Amino acid sequence: MATQPLQEIFPELTILSIPLRNNFRGINFREVAIFKGTHGWSEFSPFLEYDVDEAKTWLNASLEAANNPWPEQHHKKIPINATLPAVAPKEVKAILQGYPGCKTVKIKVDDFENGALLVEAALEQLPDAKIRLDVNGGWDQLSAISNLLEYHLRFGSIFEYVEQPCQSISELAAIKAESPVPIAVDESIRKNLSSEFYQLKEVADIAILKWQPLGGFASAHKIANTIGLPVVISSALETGIGISHGLALAASFKDMDFACGLGTVSLFESDICEPAVVAKDGFIEVARREPAGLDKYRASAERVQWWNDRIVKILEVK
Repeated sequence: MATQPLQEIFPELTILSIPLRNNFRGINFREVAIFKGTHGWSEFSPFLEYDVDEAKTWLNASLEAANNPWPEQHHKKIPINATLPAVAPKEVKAILQGYPGCKTVKIKVDDFENGALLVEAALEQLPDAKIRLDVNGGWDQLSAISNLLEYHLRFGSIFEYVEQPCQSISELAAIKAESPVPIAVDESIRKNLSSEFYQLKEVADIAILKWQPLGGFASAHKIANTIGLPVVISSALETGIGISHGLALAASFKDMDFACGLGTVSLFESDICEPAVVAKDGFIEVARREPAGLDKYRASAERVQWWNDRIVKILEVK
C-alpha cells in the first residue's frame, strides 16, 4: 500500500493545525489530517508523540470509516457530557457555556484540593450535574483511595465515576474494593490492545471506548464484547469529522445509558465543520459531516511534510 501515492490512498488529504481555547493535555494546538474516502470524510489524528505502532491503530480506524458504511445505528442523537480541563476556577463558567443543556461534567483532576475547587465551580454553574473525575492514571493506590474518600466526604454521591485513577490492574482492584466512587477504565483498554481484557470486569464498573484509539468500529465492538461492562464513548480531541464517527460508534450500541464525551469540539477555537459539531440541548445528532472553510487552519508546508512522512512510515508497518 505504501508504494501508492498518498493522494490515491487518502483523497483530498489535508493537514490542519487548530488552536485550542485552553491548554489541554499539554497542548495549545491540535494537528490533524483529514481525507475523503468512498463513503465520506474521515480523520487521522494520533497525537504527535505517538509512535508508529500506536498510530497505525488510529489509521486503521480512519480508513475503515472513510471507505465502509457505518455499523447499524440504534440512536439518532447522543447525550453529551461537558469536558472541563484543569483550568483556573474562574474559567469554568465560560467553558461550561460551550456545552448548552449538558447535565454531566467530566473534570480533569490531579491533586484533591485543586480538583475540589473545579468541582465546586462546576456545581455553582450546574447544581444538579453528575460529575465525573478523570485522573488519566495519575494516582498511586494510596493516593487514589485517600482522594476518592475526600471527594465523597466533601461532595457526597454526586460522582458518576472516576476515570482511570491509576494504571495497574492490581491497584485498580484494591481501589475498587474501597472506593465510594465507581471506577471507569480508559488507558487500561486503549494502551493495552494486545491484552485479553478478562480482568477488567473484576476491577472496573465502566469501559471508556474511543473510536480512533481502539482501531475503529469493528475493533471497538469486539473489545466491548470481551470486557462485558457498560460503555461510554469518548473522543480523542478530534474535529467534527472525527467526532461524527465517535457519535456513530455510540449510536451502534443498543444500550447507551450514559452521556458520552463527544463534545470536545467546544475546546477548539472553532470547528472545521459547518455547523460545528457541538452539543445542543445536551445532545449531538448522529450524521456524517463534511469540512468547510479549511484555509483558516491549513498547516505550514513543513508540518504537511512531517505528516506525509509520518503516514508513509505507518503504511510501511506490516
